[in-house]
Amino acid sequence: MRKTPSLGRDEARTRARVLHVDSYSVDLDLTRGDEVFGSTTVIRFGCREPGATTFVELQPETVHRVVLNGRRLDPASLTDGRLPLPGLAADNELRVEADIRYSRTGEGIQRFTDPADDEVYVHATCGPDQASRVFACFDQPDLKAVFQVSVTAPAHWTVLANGACERSADGVWRFAPTQRISTYLMTVVGGPLHSVHAEHDGIPLGLHCRRSLAPYLDAEAEEILDITRRGFDRYHELFDQRYPFGKYDQAFVPESYFSAVENVACVNFRDDFLFRSAVTDVDREIRAVVIAHELAHMWFGDLVTMRWWDDLWLSESFAEYMGQRVTTGSDRFTGGWAGFAINRKTWGYDADQRPSTHPIAADGIDDTAAALAYFDGISYAKGASALRQLVEWVGDDAFLAGVNEFFARHRFGNADLSDLLAALTRTGGRDVHAWAQRWLRTSGMDTIRTSVTEAGGRLTSAEVIHTGPPDDPGTLRTHRIRVGLYDLVDGAAGRRLVRRDGVDADLFAEPGPDGSAHTPLPALAGARRPDLLLPNDGDMTYAKIRLDARSWQAVTEALSTVEDHITRAMLWATARDMVRDAELPPADYLALTGAHLAAEPVGAIVEAVLAFGRRQIADRFVPLPGREAALATLSGVCREIMSRAEGDPARAGLRLAAVRVLITCAMTTDELAEIRAWLLAGQVPGGPDLDAELRWSALLRLCASGTAGEAQIVAELTRDPSARGREGAARCRAALPDAAAKERAWQRLFSVDEQSDHLLGAIADGFWDPGRPESTSRYVDRYFAEIPESRTRGPVACRLLSGQLFPAHAVSPETVRAAEKCLDRDDLTPNLHRGLTDQLDDLRRALRVRSAG
Repeated sequence: MRKTPSLGRDEARTRARVLHVDSYSVDLDLTRGDEVFGSTTVIRFGCREPGATTFVELQPETVHRVVLNGRRLDPASLTDGRLPLPGLAADNELRVEADIRYSRTGEGIQRFTDPADDEVYVHATCGPDQASRVFACFDQPDLKAVFQVSVTAPAHWTVLANGACERSADGVWRFAPTQRISTYLMTVVGGPLHSVHAEHDGIPLGLHCRRSLAPYLDAEAEEILDITRRGFDRYHELFDQRYPFGKYDQAFVPESYFSAVENVACVNFRDDFLFRSAVTDVDREIRAVVIAHELAHMWFGDLVTMRWWDDLWLSESFAEYMGQRVTTGSDRFTGGWAGFAINRKTWGYDADQRPSTHPIAADGIDDTAAALAYFDGISYAKGASALRQLVEWVGDDAFLAGVNEFFARHRFGNADLSDLLAALTRTGGRDVHAWAQRWLRTSGMDTIRTSVTEAGGRLTSAEVIHTGPPDDPGTLRTHRIRVGLYDLVDGAAGRRLVRRDGVDADLFAEPGPDGSAHTPLPALAGARRPDLLLPNDGDMTYAKIRLDARSWQAVTEALSTVEDHITRAMLWATARDMVRDAELPPADYLALTGAHLAAEPVGAIVEAVLAFGRRQIADRFVPLPGREAALATLSGVCREIMSRAEGDPARAGLRLAAVRVLITCAMTTDELAEIRAWLLAGQVPGGPDLDAELRWSALLRLCASGTAGEAQIVAELTRDPSARGREGAARCRAALPDAAAKERAWQRLFSVDEQSDHLLGAIADGFWDPGRPESTSRYVDRYFAEIPESRTRGPVACRLLSGQLFPAHAVSPETVRAAEKCLDRDDLTPNLHRGLTDQLDDLRRALRVRSAG
């Protein structure tokens, strides 16, 4: 894939100052064969400085004709994806006719052939820097325009776009003009789609998928529609502006790199969300949150759009917060904030402690190539956490009033942080500018702890102490938190932690001589000393939490008895963070898991704790000689969860989660024989049945151990010839430990450019085996030697290869040095550099954990 220069921030500002774009007429011809599609674009735009020269972006296979204001331009003037437009008039019309290559790697129009029936499907992803792979455009978010799209497609296809279909005949689909939207929000979806239609509150609703997934869409349609209806109702309660884009389609598309993309009125989801195998309640809740998140984007991001990628958070942080808020507020999904605390916030915590951290309102996105790296745990999870804290600080009514004023002033336009702050200042009555400076313009995490003095079992004083990030300790944030008082109480089932009381506290950002801010808690003077004094009770803010020795001892004794599930999730996240900071030995975390996880009723907590134990502790933080013992502990916890859940339909999701992890823990001859027996029987004794996903997982473990091979892979692929089956086979083949299999997988990773990111990711997942590092030891140095050559590939491939394929298990000073040497190069793309930097930081952290342990 040829790389082209990315649009710079200064270039975008200049172009926005000079141009006003009125409309795009985009005509796509999807009948020109397997490799290219036709793209004809007519752009009508004004120029505030007649006579000026600008450029339009386009990444074609061939340019056939360019006409500006009736004057033909030379197609050969296209250089590095930019077509110069000289001598502009006050009002202009540009026509560009081109052929553009289909993508197999997630950029532009993705073309997919379904192995289940050989039918072809397409969908367009126009996110940062990619719209020019679909049509000629001024590709920046602040040059909004009306889009009118027509598509020529095979006669048996259905085609979707941002506008409602006005008419279709003879394979030509014509769509109504949109409202003014940004180029990155344009999409088309096409193929012999299976569709389910409904209507709610006057809004036409559509669900769509490829034909081979029709049974799964039909089975899930009512739940998806119910979540969608509830989302519309709730947003219409909260926002003065009704949904402004007419119809609302949700298309479940193949081989999408993103979980979902918020295209105006036509959201594209990964079709993994159409569950073809048994799933846990957590899987369903995650899908519900994503649906609510994307619907929130119709206001945050689509109705009002950032001017430049620095304010990506105005889209993603708000959608993340609203998606969690709306989903958790339903009567079906009540554990959303616990899942957020143990999953999403930890994503933000990890990102915020790496060298690549950045403020929520970033100020370092100099070009669109860098923008993709900012779709991270900071822009999503930390930003949502900050908004949750803002709501606590200014009050919900003031927050919503500010948001509604923001929408009213900037609807169908663009805005930035200053515009939002202005609206919140008018409605909130508090100094949101100072709040924003500390929360949105700085990076890193505060640490919050309590300090007490006592006499005779009574507190004589208590205070909350909070400090700033280690690399910038003077940067403190204000926090509104609750400090919980918990007592260990004897009961028939043993000692329990019972919440006695709580005290609200505002922590102000005024450091003392020691660099920390001290906030007294006078209400606690004279109170009986609690066994657990818990800052951030209920997980109201975003910070590291550290407990005094007595409080931590109470947690280790009775964590599972804490009644509030959000607080339990926060305590598990604290334990996780302590392990990562080398303050809690991995063995102690595993002991905590063994003592308390089997009694945990919230699936999100169970799955997150098992995942951290399996992927981080067993594979990274514990040296190889201790790995078997770590896996044995996790296996024992899984078996206890399975035993407690057996025969209880309400706990079937917990049992399934435990089975999933138990399969990955199999190491001994007996354990592998058990997995083989399950695979042959098609069932785990006592349930669940081994459906396609569990079968591929079991086979992967057997292939990695060398007890299954190509014959079994072929047999399983015959049984499951779907796209997911093809990925499962690729993962299993990459996991085979023999030298020839590893070399074949390596060549597919680095020598085959045009393959889907899903297949690339599957091969990367299967390649390394932390339990048998000798099978891939020679590839560690090869990785650092060859990864720089990936700079010629697209951003998705770069992110996968620098992230998923990084040899994270090879925790040694030698690997650190190899990574450092690789990063010394000056020719890495932003996505490669960011991915490698993050992985190197995690590698150094793993070394510190091992050294401390």
